[in-house]
Amino acid sequence: MNDASKVDATNGVVRDAGDYSPATHAPDLADESEDVMLVAVPAEYSGLRLDAALAKMFPDHSRSRLQGWLKEGHILLDGESRDAKHKVWGGEQVSMETVLAPQDIAAQAENIPLNIVFEDDTLIVINKPVGLVVHPGSGNWSGTLMNGLLHHAPQLAEVPRAGIVHRLDKDTSGLLVVAKTLTAQTALVRQLQARTVRRHYQALALGQVLQDGLVDAPIGRHARDRTRMAVMGGGREARTHYIIIERFTRCTLLECRLETGRTHQIRVHMANITHPLVGDQVYGRKVSGDARLDAFPRQALHAWRLALEHPVTGLEMAWETPLPEDFSSLLQDLRERP
Repeated sequence: MNDASKVDATNGVVRDAGDYSPATHAPDLADESEDVMLVAVPAEYSGLRLDAALAKMFPDHSRSRLQGWLKEGHILLDGESRDAKHKVWGGEQVSMETVLAPQDIAAQAENIPLNIVFEDDTLIVINKPVGLVVHPGSGNWSGTLMNGLLHHAPQLAEVPRAGIVHRLDKDTSGLLVVAKTLTAQTALVRQLQARTVRRHYQALALGQVLQDGLVDAPIGRHARDRTRMAVMGGGREARTHYIIIERFTRCTLLECRLETGRTHQIRVHMANITHPLVGDQVYGRKVSGDARLDAFPRQALHAWRLALEHPVTGLEMAWETPLPEDFSSLLQDLRERP
């Protein structure tokens, strides 16, 4: 989620490399699109691969991003391009310019209303409505969350993917966090990779789920229909925990917690255990025996709780948001007219 790169090269600002240390002199990323940083390789990194040394010298950038910049010639060692495997011996001069890839700056700012749950200088937490696409792509080059973010906070044009670090499907509602700085984006991606970001969903699954459980099944791209995902051998590790909240005659309200974050994970996993989500047009069933469930126009899935460690303060933070009206109304009808 975080391996995209940055905007246009630079007007020759050079930082003093005399007493650089990663702990106390991390690069100032607020205006990095205008910077070329010049830093000496510390003597204690002697014998390391260049990419490993860079990861230690510039901890605010992911290793994959640094490797990409190295390959593209935006990082030079003593004025020359070097392979990631090149050994350093200490004392070499690293010059680094940060650049954005074209796909990361293609989106235009648009005045799209955003339901902002929390915002500070580092993060934005948004309650995404049903129908809003997160990121521009085929068939959705405008009107996306990214377009709205660039209007709300123009400085996000200087952050890959406008600070977006994870996504929700178009017809899934709920909480989503956006990083306002490159440092915060890198920190959030590392939390996601370490599985310390807690993402809780409410999902209405067809049928009677008998007990709480865990789906531990790898997910990959469907062999024939490339727009779908599927449980398959050789797929990427995927784990979804679920607990029963409320039972109805023909469906069960669950709380699902993601341990991993694969595309369509909850939808694929619940369908795999024969309890597809109500309204899921891709992985679900068309006929459930209850016309109200069959008529629900989208997957009944809502990201209701998000918890993480603040990238700057280190404090544990959590947010919750209620079910959207369509989901809530369906549940109320099921309770009143079982």
